[in-house]
Amino acid sequence: QVQLVESGGGLVQAGGSLSLSCAASGSVFSIDAMGWYRQAPGKQRELVAGITSGGRTNYADSVKGRFTISSDNAKNMVYLQMNNLKPEDTAVYYCKADLRISLTPYTYWGQGTQVTVSS
Repeated sequence: QVQLVESGGGLVQAGGSLSLSCAASGSVFSIDAMGWYRQAPGKQRELVAGITSGGRTNYADSVKGRFTISSDNAKNMVYLQMNNLKPEDTAVYYCKADLRISLTPYTYWGQGTQVTVSS
């Protein structure tokens, strides 16, 4: 019923930048919040950044000042601008959406996009 499709991952050298995008499509009535998570090999999935429909944002301490999350509510999209990337940012990045189909809340995840930062 709902799909989250991510794009924009890739390989970059340390100090470089990448932008990620995520689009929610299907039977979306409204979106309460969207966010980006990441999972490195052997580690648990962790929150990178989140944004509510009202525009309130939160970030992991490790990315504050380097990453910026934004959204386009009309297009049901969320973006992550990543600057000054470090090798420790290497992970699969997942988009998450807390949304409603009719009035029922659901949580959906994207399929993930690989971000690799070389030293």
